[in-house]
Amino acid sequence: MPELPEVETTVRGLRPVLEGHRLTLVEPRRADLRRTIPIDLRQRLTGARVTGLGRRAKYGLIETDRGDTLIFHLGMSGRWRVDPEELGKHDHLVLETDQKRRLSLQDPRRFGSLDLVATAELSSFPAFVALGPEPLGPELTADFLAERLKGRSAPIKAMLLNQRIVAGLGNIYVCEALNLSRINPCTMAGKLTKAKLARLVEAIHQVLEAAIEAGGSTLRDYARPDGQLGYFSKQFRVYGREGKPCPCGKGVVQRQVDAGRSTFWCHACQR
Repeated sequence: MPELPEVETTVRGLRPVLEGHRLTLVEPRRADLRRTIPIDLRQRLTGARVTGLGRRAKYGLIETDRGDTLIFHLGMSGRWRVDPEELGKHDHLVLETDQKRRLSLQDPRRFGSLDLVATAELSSFPAFVALGPEPLGPELTADFLAERLKGRSAPIKAMLLNQRIVAGLGNIYVCEALNLSRINPCTMAGKLTKAKLARLVEAIHQVLEAAIEAGGSTLRDYARPDGQLGYFSKQFRVYGREGKPCPCGKGVVQRQVDAGRSTFWCHACQR
């Protein structure tokens, strides 16, 4: 599933193609993805000018001068394609701009979503209401985590995956950040010291920024809008590396499965 770095990479790839340009064609090619596509999407977006692109957690945002924002989620296998030579059966939304550029949202498994909401009401969009702060934003600090995790007996990994605590973190990058910060993923969240939480916040920043710089991770069929693959998977410290040496040089990467999710970690350095 595309995670935060993949969505951020997607938004950055769409920005030079869409921002400041008018949508001359908006063509939903089916009625639904994971849920119904707004029936008035074509009417409200055709002729609108894109005024900005952004991201909230794992959702991409395309703002227009009509006071509407198109919210997209890439689901398990979704991606935007820029100037595709041909459209296929899995290209479910097509946009064309006044610069004769074409974009298509491709989603073979149709687990993604499209929503159109008033920009002024973004904060009340159901998926955004209870979200925690952005992991790359100024609100995520050791003090914030200490307050939110106080008295919590759940494992720190589970707490980081809780979108109410931090928005947008997924399994891959949580495993990587915990290894980089040398924290055992099973540690009770409420027992972590302020010093360890500070290390964790710094590790989250480092891992996400490196992943964005590398264009995300290539898992299954994820690719950037320009068709290039993301290469952060070649930099993984522990994820998917069971039985291989940990970068710490002292241990071997272990794998355990909890609630259907794989956790990769090193018993030697993550304590």
